[in-house]
Amino acid sequence: MSASQQAVMRSHRLTPEQVPETVVEQLAPVEREALVARIKRLLEQENATLVAHYYTDSALQELADATGGYVSDSLDMARFGSECPSDTLVVAGVRFMGETAKILNPEKRILMPDLGADCSLDIGCPPEEFSDFCDQHPDRTVVVYANTSAAVKARADWMVTSSIGLDVARHLTERGEKLLWAPDKHLGRYIQEQTGADMILWDGACVVHEAFKAEGLAALLQDHPGAKVLVHPESPAAVIEMADVVGSTTQLIQAVAELDADTFIVATDNGIFHRMRQAAPGKTLLEAPTGGRGATCVSCAHCPWMAMNGLRNLAAVLESGSNEIQVDPAIAERARVPIARLLEFARSHKREVLGNNDA
Repeated sequence: MSASQQAVMRSHRLTPEQVPETVVEQLAPVEREALVARIKRLLEQENATLVAHYYTDSALQELADATGGYVSDSLDMARFGSECPSDTLVVAGVRFMGETAKILNPEKRILMPDLGADCSLDIGCPPEEFSDFCDQHPDRTVVVYANTSAAVKARADWMVTSSIGLDVARHLTERGEKLLWAPDKHLGRYIQEQTGADMILWDGACVVHEAFKAEGLAALLQDHPGAKVLVHPESPAAVIEMADVVGSTTQLIQAVAELDADTFIVATDNGIFHRMRQAAPGKTLLEAPTGGRGATCVSCAHCPWMAMNGLRNLAAVLESGSNEIQVDPAIAERARVPIARLLEFARSHKREVLGNNDA
C-alpha cells in the first residue's frame, strides 16, 4: 500500500473503552445439571438444534455434541444448519455468525443466547464507511473476511475464511485483479505477504489476537524449548513469524492432534482448548502471552462477546423464542452472492471451507 493510500485510512481498531469486560458464567454443579437437562428438553420440544463455535464455553460445546448439534467455525456452522432438518437453529457465538446462518437458511428461525454478543472486527467495519472506502477504489475486487456484518458482505465481491483466503487471493491475483481487503489488517497482511497480491487493507483488528506479544512468547519458549507454537493469522506479524503452524481454528486443532510434540503454545482464543484436549488428550496446552513490552491486553485470550453465551441465557431464549436474528431480505440477497462464490470456489477446488476465528 502506498503512503498516500495509508494516509486516508483511519484506524478502525477498538479502544479499551469499547470492549466489554469478559465475564464467564459461573455455575454450581447442581444448577449446571438442571440447566443442561432443561435445555435438552427444550431443544426437542422446539425442534431446535444447537450449533456452537469453538470459542464458546466448553459446557455449550459439550451440549451441542450431546444433542446432535454441531461445534465448528462460523461458516461451517451455517452450512450444517442448511443440512439439518430442524426448524430452529440456536447459534452460540457472535452476531455475524447468526446473520450468516440466516442468510444461508432464510426459511429457518435463528436464535442467539445474547444479541449483544458482537465482534470487534464487525464493530470496527461500519457498513457506510466501508462502502465509501470501496467507492474510493472502484478498480479493486472487494474481499471481506467472514467476521463482518451482513451489510458489509452485501458490498463485497467475495467472502473468505482464514483457511481459504490464501487460495482465493492467489486465484484473483492470477486473473490480474487488485484487491481491497477488510476488516482484519493482520490477516490481510499475512495473505498479502504469502501470495504477493496487490491489496489495500482496512485498518481493523481482533481484540483477542492483537493482544498476543512476541516478547512474551519468546520468554515462554525459553521455559518450554520443545514446545510447538500454533498461531491464528489474525495475530500480529511478529507473533506469526514465531509460529510452527499458522492456520485457522480447525487447522490448529488438527496440528495439536498430528504434530509429534507434547507441549503447544496457542495464540488464539482459549475457548479452543476444549476441542484441542478432545483431539489430543494428554498433551499440554499453554496460552500465548498477552504481556510483555507494549502489552495492551484487553480480552486476555478470551473474547468478551463469546463469553456472553451461557447455559442460563440459552435456556431463556429457548423458552421465550426471543433474540431471533433478522436480516433485511434485500441485504441478505446481496450478501448471499459473495458467500455462494466462496462455496463454489471451494467445491471446484475440492477444498473444505473451514477456519473462521474464527471465526
